[in-house]
Amino acid sequence: MLKTTVFEQLKNAMREKDVLAKGVLTLLKAALDSAEKEKGAVLSTEEEVAIVNREIKQTHQALEGAQQAQREDLIEREEAKLVLLKNFLPTQLSEEEIVAMLTEAGVTKGMNMGDAMKIAKPLLAGKTDGGTMSKVVKSLI
Repeated sequence: MLKTTVFEQLKNAMREKDVLAKGVLTLLKAALDSAEKEKGAVLSTEEEVAIVNREIKQTHQALEGAQQAQREDLIEREEAKLVLLKNFLPTQLSEEEIVAMLTEAGVTKGMNMGDAMKIAKPLLAGKTDGGTMSKVVKSLI
């Protein structure tokens, strides 16, 4: 369970006085806790991965803002946060693996983008990011 892993790493970060890791893990744990309370039950692995992906997306947005502002200190911090957060994702698939999975699932040339994404999203949830998924689907159809 992802929540226990996050909590264990949070305890280690506190012991080691790693301020960045402590901050990131605290935010992630809070997001997982609030989602669990909102649902009223234990989160599934897919739901936990979706929360981690949401945190990664927010960090990417903050990184883009830091890059536009040319703030090197913020860029380094956001990149370090991304590395920490990506450790909680399952192994990401390569584009070739995604193409193989989608072809096997029935995504073909001439298919509507919406229909193709309806097949791709549940199949690839947590295994790749949305941008890569979209790019591969577009190349297939």
